[in-house]
Amino acid sequence: MTISENLKNFKKALPKDVTLVAVSKTKPVSDLMEAYHAGQRVFGENKIQEMEAKWQKMPEDIEWHMIGHVQRNKVKYMAPFVSLIHAVDSLKLLKEINKEALKNNRTIKCLLQIKIAEEESKFGMDEADAASLLASEAFKKLQNIKIVGLMGMATFTDDERQISEEFQKLKDVFEKFKIQDPRFKILSMGMSGDYKIAIEHGSNMVRVGSAIFGERNYE
Repeated sequence: MTISENLKNFKKALPKDVTLVAVSKTKPVSDLMEAYHAGQRVFGENKIQEMEAKWQKMPEDIEWHMIGHVQRNKVKYMAPFVSLIHAVDSLKLLKEINKEALKNNRTIKCLLQIKIAEEESKFGMDEADAASLLASEAFKKLQNIKIVGLMGMATFTDDERQISEEFQKLKDVFEKFKIQDPRFKILSMGMSGDYKIAIEHGSNMVRVGSAIFGERNYE
């Protein structure tokens, strides 16, 4: 099937209150434009400079989401245009985003990444660290960023019970933080292989690539 057909079929099965982030990393602009012409407006990339190159070539009404681990020295490249940064895992990174947002006269929306997976390779904070960050005076001084929710990645496993438990853990943390701050509206969890389980556990934003664009092009 074509990208357009994949997208149409996928959106048809997606609940209306769930935002689809089309993960377009490694894909050429022509593939993204096919998705764009099929109505997709939210795209996710995991490399800042690749995202910047695509932003320069594509229509202005696209929402660009940075979904990968963020290196602080690269924040400046996306600060003029990024709509949402998913994987924020430290105060140092937030300070850098705030600094670059201020330079561009913008407020940048961010999600805190909570580590729910067992793999050591996965990034993220635990609940206590996230709570401490949000309560800190240093965080309260950051006027050009806005935390709007949480993001997490489940363990890469075929054990659906484990995936369910990890997503439920993140949902529980999200609900706690939401009580304290009603600006917490986004729970970003679920990818091509586990998005259905994520939605069952309250996800309202899924990051899906291969189900739309086909397998990733490895460099």
